[in-house]
Amino acid sequence: MATPPRVRIAPSPSGYLHVGTARTAIFNWLFARHHGGQFLIRIEDTDAERSDPALVDPILDALRWLGIESDEELVFQSSRKDRYAELAQQLLASGHAYRCFATPEELEEMRNQARAEKRPPMYDRRGLRLTDDEVAANLAAAKPHVLRLRIPDGETTFDDMVAGPITRQNKDIEDLIIARSDGSATYNLAVVIDDHEMGMSHVIRGNDHISNTFKQIHLYQAFGWEVPRFGHVPLILRPDKKKVSKRLGDKDVGEYRHDGILPEAMFNYLCLLGWSPKTDREHYTVDELVTIFDDANFNASNAVFDEDKLSAFNKAHIQLADVDVLLPRVVREYVSAGIMTEASASDQTERFRTMIATVRERTRRLSDFVSLGSYFFSFDYTYDEKGSAKHLTAEAVPLLTEFGTRLAALDRFDEPSVEQVLSEVAEERGVKRAQLIHPTRLAVSGMTVGPSLFTLLVALGRETVIERVKKTVAILSGG
Repeated sequence: MATPPRVRIAPSPSGYLHVGTARTAIFNWLFARHHGGQFLIRIEDTDAERSDPALVDPILDALRWLGIESDEELVFQSSRKDRYAELAQQLLASGHAYRCFATPEELEEMRNQARAEKRPPMYDRRGLRLTDDEVAANLAAAKPHVLRLRIPDGETTFDDMVAGPITRQNKDIEDLIIARSDGSATYNLAVVIDDHEMGMSHVIRGNDHISNTFKQIHLYQAFGWEVPRFGHVPLILRPDKKKVSKRLGDKDVGEYRHDGILPEAMFNYLCLLGWSPKTDREHYTVDELVTIFDDANFNASNAVFDEDKLSAFNKAHIQLADVDVLLPRVVREYVSAGIMTEASASDQTERFRTMIATVRERTRRLSDFVSLGSYFFSFDYTYDEKGSAKHLTAEAVPLLTEFGTRLAALDRFDEPSVEQVLSEVAEERGVKRAQLIHPTRLAVSGMTVGPSLFTLLVALGRETVIERVKKTVAILSGG
């Protein structure tokens, strides 16, 4: 690419950041990073009724969690209203726009008549047929009006980055409203002005915007501005095949953070919804995705967001991550769960590292480190109910007692030595190893599942293991 691209994401603070907008942000950010360009963020907050300023920070926080920030100062559309009004009047003065005085009732009657005649319910350009005297009279009477862009005859074609050339007959494009009766700019006018003045070279967004693109191309041409390259990526659908949407109550990206999803996993998974690296591999780091990202590999088909698939990606990234990368995130889970404070956690850093390395093979979310590993830090002697009934029996008492005694006498407390002792006790007592393995696991963790017992015992440490085995024997013996 001869000139580094400039791209953007433009969320509206009418709701939190959902996965569809996050995925579009990821595509734009990767495109900019791959080609050495700039990525910008614009807040589209011109709709005063729907926009909530309090949602701006959560949107930015969610993007920041994914590692996405603007390379330049944020742009807020609400601060640019005068500029939109100025350029709308410029289009009026140049003859590319005209005043329309039709009332809502007249517009509805017009559409109903078109439907009855089996025609598309489009605006009939009645405002364009007004004489100068009629316009002057309406203005003198302070009659409310909007400004509409005049769509020329012919056809419009653009070369989409995803779908290739797309053509539409101009007669099928309605003369769009660019300024409302109160003078405020509509979406299409504001977007075109902002994208031009922000220097956007490419506009990558969902394919539900294709109809807007045709309208926006005519605005660029009316202003005499260069048209950016458009790319319309497939939509992200819910399992029921409906588009993910804030209005349908779909979870926002911030919720997944609180659900124990790693940002690297979310980034990786969303990137593969509508784009492909053209390999059999699925799991990539962000740096790897920057290197291999190629806009020629966008897919045209809509993709389905599957939380189970996201969870599988998360599990893979937990296995790939360095323990020290996981450490602060896991600690945060423990603090959030009220198990310990940040201060008490800081005194147990090595214990956390050991726990993470020991149990992470079974974790799918960060919260699993709490449910599967909290016994590393304390144990309240609540055993798994079914496991306890089956394995913590009177017959287990002498086995646990002997095993604890042998462990205390070991010269080396490592996995081979611990396994050998367990095997010796089982053989001497004439029982299968499982008859000692299961009660021992329950005794030290309260659980029936987990990592290899011998890995677990060494990770917990001799002192903790012996203490918990003795305590369990005492409980089983009625002590």
